[in-house]
Amino acid sequence: MKSLKRNYELALAALEELTGELVLKNIKEDVAERSQLQLAPAPLEQILDEFGILPSASLFLGAAYDGLPILLNLNDPSPGPILVSSDQGSGKTAFLQLVAQAISKLHSPVDLQFGVITDHPDEWKGFEEIKNCMGIFPTYHIDADNFILSLADWAHNNRREKRFALLMIDNLETILDMDEDVQQNLRWLLLRGPNRRVWPLVTLNAGRSEKVLPWLDAFRTRLFGAVKNIRDAEAIVPTGDAALHLLEPGLEFILNENRQWVKFWIPPIK
Repeated sequence: MKSLKRNYELALAALEELTGELVLKNIKEDVAERSQLQLAPAPLEQILDEFGILPSASLFLGAAYDGLPILLNLNDPSPGPILVSSDQGSGKTAFLQLVAQAISKLHSPVDLQFGVITDHPDEWKGFEEIKNCMGIFPTYHIDADNFILSLADWAHNNRREKRFALLMIDNLETILDMDEDVQQNLRWLLLRGPNRRVWPLVTLNAGRSEKVLPWLDAFRTRLFGAVKNIRDAEAIVPTGDAALHLLEPGLEFILNENRQWVKFWIPPIK
């Protein structure tokens, strides 16, 4: 997670440069005066307005309680694909939808596009109208397979491409039902995608991790939401100091940076 922390610090430096130290200082002081409960309900548009101009190649993932954004530098492939794990109903889909909405507000479609593979396409109603969206693909439809294959083909041949693509898979377990060719192409995207401008962002139900154990090593960067069952938490986090059971379901997530846990929250999109 060292590289993700470096990206986080670069975001701070960029904010100081682009919005001015005085503006950033005012933002941090304003946030410090609020309690966490007051901070959390602030909607996405308001939060993005407070942050001002963010680095152009950054993916917005949420807001830390110190008033700074959690960003992923898309130009730095070292974090690799990202796994988001929590209990069922604890905000994994909301997290993906936040990222999608932030993309629509911060990035041109010529710079960054996303596509979603999901068991529940009804939960994504309206997102297909976002200009950055390549499609919402039901996992049980051949279009989901074709989307993975097309992304892998594009990644193999995009040496002069400047655009980024975000592959969102809402439930890692569903890939087990895909045919072997699709799974092999997905494995390649998990291994090489970020180096070729394709970033996988995948969710996992913490209680089902044993079903996909062979896939987990592909994810060097992991974010965690609320996990109430201690055994489930131990299966996805080797140390017990993350206190995943204390996170607010649907709102708070946590990541590890240089052996320290950083808690952040996702603004509501509506």
